Amino acid sequence: MAHIGKRIAKARQAVERTKLYPVEEAIKLVRANATAKFDESIEIAMNLGVDPKHADQMVRGVVNLPNGTGRTLRVAVFARGAKADEAKAAGADIVGAEDLVTIVQGGTIEFDRCIATPELMPLVGRLGKVLGPRGLMPNPKVGTVTMDVAGAVKASKGGAVEFRVEKAGIVQGTVGKTSFEEGALAENIRAFVDAVAKAKPTGSKGTYIQRVALSSTQGPGVKVDVATLGATQG
Repeated sequence: MAHIGKRIAKARQAVERTKLYPVEEAIKLVRANATAKFDESIEIAMNLGVDPKHADQMVRGVVNLPNGTGRTLRVAVFARGAKADEAKAAGADIVGAEDLVTIVQGGTIEFDRCIATPELMPLVGRLGKVLGPRGLMPNPKVGTVTMDVAGAVKASKGGAVEFRVEKAGIVQGTVGKTSFEEGALAENIRAFVDAVAKAKPTGSKGTYIQRVALSSTQGPGVKVDVATLGATQG
């Protein structure tokens, strides 16, 4: 059995594992138990009533968090000509076409989000086996295949968070930092949950949002009372 440090053991004792906390109280607990020597990220995990093996139960989307994530994302854009210039002016970290494909094929992936113009998707498609497993493949459903590359870059830099359901029916995402004020975290969390609620697939039956938990990078999970999140189950 792995050894549990005193700091982590103490944090776990502060949380009742079976209790459902109102979101504001959950945020207080998560922040109080984030005692690492760095500004820990706040993560949300949502168990959904879906089976993503079925196409009509896939959940995927993007949400613009009102208070950002606290992270600085490195953004790559596949574009040519004027669109490449727009991407650079908007703050993209890497911009290219065939040259960028060659770099990525060589194993160098120095970006956290990838955007492409529609005309370059046949080119980017060659990178599916490299970008797909990392969740970096551009997709029009989340706004990363677009002619508005400047808008997509600014959204990515400003707090846009992509989400996608995993095999076990779980959606996860970053909703801020422990240094954020509690009100800002609550706004971000509700925005994330609302976006997932609105992305409910047609094939989902019964209770859609089943469980929600918050945690910091190195802290224990805190279960949240879904009723305090304001999301509809319809």
